[in-house]
Amino acid sequence: MKRKMSVMLAALMVLVFCLSGCSKEAEPAASAPAEEAEVPEETSEEAEAPKEEASDQDKADEAAALIDAIYVQTRTDETDAQCAAAKAAWDALTDAQKELVEGEEADPDYFGRDTGDASKDDPLNQDEIGENELLVVSFGTSFNDSRVADIKGIEDALIAANPDWSVRRAFTAQIIINHIQARDNEFIDNMDQALERAAANGVKNLVVQPTHLMHGAEYDELMEAVEAYKDKFESVKVAEPLLGEVGTDAAAINADKKAVAEAVTAEAVKTAGYDSLDAAKEDGAAFVFLGHGTSHTAKVSYSQMQTQMSELGYDNVFIGTVEGEPEETACEAVIEAVAEAGYKKVVLRPLMVVAGDHANNDMAGDDEDSWKSLFTSSGKFDSVDTQIAGLGQIPAIQDLYAAHTAAAMK
Repeated sequence: MKRKMSVMLAALMVLVFCLSGCSKEAEPAASAPAEEAEVPEETSEEAEAPKEEASDQDKADEAAALIDAIYVQTRTDETDAQCAAAKAAWDALTDAQKELVEGEEADPDYFGRDTGDASKDDPLNQDEIGENELLVVSFGTSFNDSRVADIKGIEDALIAANPDWSVRRAFTAQIIINHIQARDNEFIDNMDQALERAAANGVKNLVVQPTHLMHGAEYDELMEAVEAYKDKFESVKVAEPLLGEVGTDAAAINADKKAVAEAVTAEAVKTAGYDSLDAAKEDGAAFVFLGHGTSHTAKVSYSQMQTQMSELGYDNVFIGTVEGEPEETACEAVIEAVAEAGYKKVVLRPLMVVAGDHANNDMAGDDEDSWKSLFTSSGKFDSVDTQIAGLGQIPAIQDLYAAHTAAAMK
């Protein structure tokens, strides 16, 4: 019996020893996965840093794409929703992300630039028009202060001059309409919307007053839109743009061009602090009035304005254009003309109805290709100053529009 017990105890000890040995051998195998689990943790943390930066750019790119989608000249059934989506995407960005916004047309200034208080404007899109409507058609501007001073300034003058007519607004630039709608929640009619509104309100007599400078491309588009709707009204009249008839060549001037030349020059001289244009001339100062320029045949209007200045004896007044069409109105050509005439002081001012993007950036901006920068860098002048003010805020110009409207009504 004792021998049997001894055998059993010996067997039990062998079993314990085996179990203990197996357990010790398994421990390293169990700890290996724990060590390997730490490696992915580190690589995950390292991967998160660049991912966060990419996320900022992704959000900025998404906003840029939505802005580019409304930077178009055609209105669709989706335009209102697209404008709201673009603004919502912008508002959701942090300040740092907004600085990253860059698209085909999009940039941080699209929503971020302060151009004034849009609440001071009136889109003049009310119904209940009555039988007589005066539709004031402008290219438009997204610069709020300029829109109020220049476009609304003209509209207000026409309202005062025509108390028996309902004055309404339309813009021809859908790109600008979308910009204002998305940024400021202000709804301005395009031509089709304005004409549909007039027809739906039972307007019988429609007079259209363009605030465009000349019979150019924008004016042609306006006329096409009016032609498509003319059968919806008993009478339709379209008044002259600011400079009146174009004429055949650079020598063709008229009373409208004379009135504009006198009005803008007088304002520029007064703003510059001179008693007269002659006093400015004696001080060696020249005035350069900057238009948009165009490849349209109406570009001769700019040459005609230079002729008009000469006819008035305004020897220290020069006409230029942003687009450099016609050629003699290009920046380099104007710089040479002013320098050769011996003037050392230059004052730049828009020959545009509205002092918008072209006036603020192309004329007076700090970029090296702005007119202000190019005149300065030429080294030919002692001083180069700018006046950012559109033609539309000049009372004499407003009176000229009112006269054109009255002529159309008669």
